[in-house]
Amino acid sequence: MRLIMGLRPRDLWSLFVSSDMNSSPIKAIITGATGMVGEGVLHECLQHPDIAAVLVINRKPCGVSHPKLKEILHPDLFDLSAIEDQLAGYNACFFCLGVSSVGMGAEQYFQTTYTLTMHVAGTLSRLNPDMSFCYISGAGTDSSEKGWSRWARVKGKTENDLMRLPFRQVFAFRPGFIKPIPGLTRTHNLYRYITWLFPLGRALYPSGFCTMQELALAMILVVQQGYERRIIEGKDIILICKLHRKG
Repeated sequence: MRLIMGLRPRDLWSLFVSSDMNSSPIKAIITGATGMVGEGVLHECLQHPDIAAVLVINRKPCGVSHPKLKEILHPDLFDLSAIEDQLAGYNACFFCLGVSSVGMGAEQYFQTTYTLTMHVAGTLSRLNPDMSFCYISGAGTDSSEKGWSRWARVKGKTENDLMRLPFRQVFAFRPGFIKPIPGLTRTHNLYRYITWLFPLGRALYPSGFCTMQELALAMILVVQQGYERRIIEGKDIILICKLHRKG
């Protein structure tokens, strides 16, 4: 078997995973399932043998039916009081809800990106203290919260404050270009026209290009096995999946 940095893949993987591994079947809550990333993560979760149950919380139907899947239609994620009794008993959250800052005012973007995320996360951490929370952030997020880019500062603040909540573990995923899954319907129009660039981008700048399958699998794996870093960059997403396959 090919060695990586002088170690067998299984030995290298052991350097990254937590000693507090979760062997329980995953019962996951997914937000943003009517968007591109959320749809892809939901698709992969429903196919994964270690995912026992999935709850999606949407404002509108996601259009998916599966024995593992339960859907709650709820119009106001800023007020979860009416559905709180249905949110307990889960050990993972894949938070894929997000918006672009393009054309959006600063206050509205802050409310949608930071305030809403923290409200949902705060509720879930209270109801499920053993939960692992995976937040879809983005490449270029500013952890210092002091950079020139507004969206990067807001994302950085969101990441930082999520890490302070009393979850079992919190991970912020920062993918760049994501190759969508063929056949899914929520793919952004831009991706439909530039997906052909993926092989070239992956070859020239691999850490900036991952597939939707890699992103979803990496989220599942860190819930199960932990990871040394709480900020998961593109290169980490690829490495986690590569070591899993070779281990």
